[in-house]
Amino acid sequence: MEKDTHLDIYHQMVLIRRVEERATELYQQGKIGGFLHLYIGQEAVSTGLVAARRPQDRIITAYRDHGVALNVGIPATQVLAELLGKATGMSKGKGGSMHMADVERNFWGGHAIVGAHLPIAAGMALADQYSGSNGVTICMFGDGATNIGFFHEALNLSKVWNLPVLWVCENNRYGMGTAVKRASAVDEIRQKANGYGIPNAAVDGMDVMAVRQAAGEALEKIRAGEGPFLLEALTYRFRGHSMGDPERYRDSSEVKKWQENDPIGIYRAYLTAEGLAIEPELDAIENSVEEEVQAAVQFAESSPEPAPEELFTDVYAA
Repeated sequence: MEKDTHLDIYHQMVLIRRVEERATELYQQGKIGGFLHLYIGQEAVSTGLVAARRPQDRIITAYRDHGVALNVGIPATQVLAELLGKATGMSKGKGGSMHMADVERNFWGGHAIVGAHLPIAAGMALADQYSGSNGVTICMFGDGATNIGFFHEALNLSKVWNLPVLWVCENNRYGMGTAVKRASAVDEIRQKANGYGIPNAAVDGMDVMAVRQAAGEALEKIRAGEGPFLLEALTYRFRGHSMGDPERYRDSSEVKKWQENDPIGIYRAYLTAEGLAIEPELDAIENSVEEEVQAAVQFAESSPEPAPEELFTDVYAA
């Protein structure tokens, strides 16, 4: 990759972190309602996936979707405005935290019901296959979703029909407050793909370059007609499942250990070690992100609420 691409990836990861940190503050101030699932600690996964995809590749995810929204190019202004329920949000303030989407950018959401978007992903991949497109559907989901019927139904059909879909499990070690070992018969989530004859692999989800490479290799195999692939990204969320999570199920020492493997810090060290960037350049990016997020917060807070008549718009597809 060119240096500018590396720096853009660093910018995206820092932007996700800062937006989520400000979202935390806004939630605590009562300016964000409902649920809020933060992506802090998992920035390398979505950033690496989006860096590997082509414009024709669809991407769909679960409710921890703010990072993907920023990665695909939705401005921080629209992301934060949506979180605050403002008319200037990308979903006009009617979707909120868990329903961010932008079809023009081939980002198909943000879905609140655990695992329910996996059959949708299979359907989109079937549509691309039927139309002769060489696009691949990238479907992201958490480890908890692999214990649900949607997961098995979608994986089975994706193999039966040899669909162009990349299944990506973000294994952050906990489904809400339950450790993977307590809820899943196998610790390695990718093993579940073996039952459907789907090739699979695991990748360090804290290393953005590793994710980009693994995703790129899988996407090319799928694009060549080899059918679906499951990629398990081993990652960790630094904050609770959602803002109301007391986090009694894990020790602070465990969180601290994972924070030492901070994905932004790992990438920063890589850039400087490889001579791709110097510390002042990266500091400048972080400073610019701070300004960008501050401006986005001001934009969101000063934006209008949706008009009452918006209750009756966007109910059906045009």
